[in-house]
Amino acid sequence: MKEIGGYFELELPYQNGDFIHSKCHLVNSGRHALEYILRSLGERVGKVWLPYYTCEVVLQPIERLGIEYEFYHINEQFEIINLPSLKNREFIIANNYFGIKDKYIKELYHSYGDRLIIDNAQAWYAPELPDVNSFYSPRKFVGIPDGGVACVCKDIFLNLNLDKSYERFSHLIKRIDAGATIGYDDFRINSSILNDEPLKSMSLLTKRILSSINFESAKYIRRSNYEYLAQNLDCTNLLNLPDQISFACPMVYPYYSEDITLRQRLINHKIFVATYWPNVLQKCKPETLEHKLAMNIIPIPIDQRYDQMDMDIILSVINSDI
Repeated sequence: MKEIGGYFELELPYQNGDFIHSKCHLVNSGRHALEYILRSLGERVGKVWLPYYTCEVVLQPIERLGIEYEFYHINEQFEIINLPSLKNREFIIANNYFGIKDKYIKELYHSYGDRLIIDNAQAWYAPELPDVNSFYSPRKFVGIPDGGVACVCKDIFLNLNLDKSYERFSHLIKRIDAGATIGYDDFRINSSILNDEPLKSMSLLTKRILSSINFESAKYIRRSNYEYLAQNLDCTNLLNLPDQISFACPMVYPYYSEDITLRQRLINHKIFVATYWPNVLQKCKPETLEHKLAMNIIPIPIDQRYDQMDMDIILSVINSDI
């Protein structure tokens, strides 16, 4: 029975009844979206190939389901070295790194077809491809407590319990009221809780927030900020980044610098930049490319909260020694 009257809930106006990828399977995190895909494949999958340069949480569903796996290396363009020839019941996971590898992912799609699983965790705006499995992690792009999306080849529906998100919401509220530093411990606790959660259907709260976001406006801002940074930093960036027309929308501007002081200088100026991914530093030897990428790439924020003035602040720190 519908509840009528009483106190008001948090007001989140609907931008649209639907949002990006809302017709796919909505679950409680990106790693669980991968688990949904692997479960939907069932006995078809016996082994998975995946990159050394990836987040450690990708292994969680693979190991939980007892699936064999093997790692492969990538090159400086974030593309696979020596494409493996897949045997029976083998699949390959390919990352759309930083949301800038749309064109390459399409090339892999033509090579592997439905044996490809696309990790679009960093590529929320990348289009779904027909007859291929892919998964997304929207909380890398917008302020939600959890959530993931699984796009599967065959329309298989798993019977899932509904997740609840209200107890993982505090860091989002604290950031508004008290700042990122005050809410960071809550953010880390929230992330660790997701490690222990089983696969569930996306919570009503997370769906409601996603339905309230103007994703087209966010996309325009992200692309504009990326373009501005590219105009100013491409000349010193040790990465050869693809042309902006080749991808839908980036997550960050990946800046490769051998200046070992830069990351901390940015953080000291309250420009918070992550390390993708600390587990790679432990798994790979220092002489490997993957180790160097994890150590030296600075993912510069370009998202919808910021404008050109903010990008100028970032550039002033990068171009100074202080």
